[in-house]
Amino acid sequence: MKAGNIKDCLYRFGLRIFRVWRNRMGDCIFCKIIKGELPSEKVYEDDMIMCFKDLEPQAPVHVLIIPKKHIASMDELKDEDAQIIAHMNLKVKEIASALGLSNGYRVVINCGEDGLQTVPHLHMHLLGKRFMKWPPG
Repeated sequence: MKAGNIKDCLYRFGLRIFRVWRNRMGDCIFCKIIKGELPSEKVYEDDMIMCFKDLEPQAPVHVLIIPKKHIASMDELKDEDAQIIAHMNLKVKEIASALGLSNGYRVVINCGEDGLQTVPHLHMHLLGKRFMKWPPG
């Protein structure tokens, strides 16, 4: 078995353990951050969204932008969520500018197990301050 395959297997196993733990914990971790029950390094907040630093940054700047309304994933979006999603997208450039990402950045939304979504609350990763490679995964 190749090292990459072992890493993938361990990661997927970790995801399954995380899901079991999360289900026993009740509310999702991002909902707890929004409620102030868990700490975060907040970067931006308004009545619809919150942005905070990622605990496991993959770039010198790595923040998460989340809706305050609990939406599990892109697959759970409804027509009534259009304003929230539009607002999240429109705020990206403002947040990127505030973080000094003048030379570009990447926005990523993971969806589902194969997409490596580890928290079942819709979120955007905003990454910057380094050259991004392609393909990303």
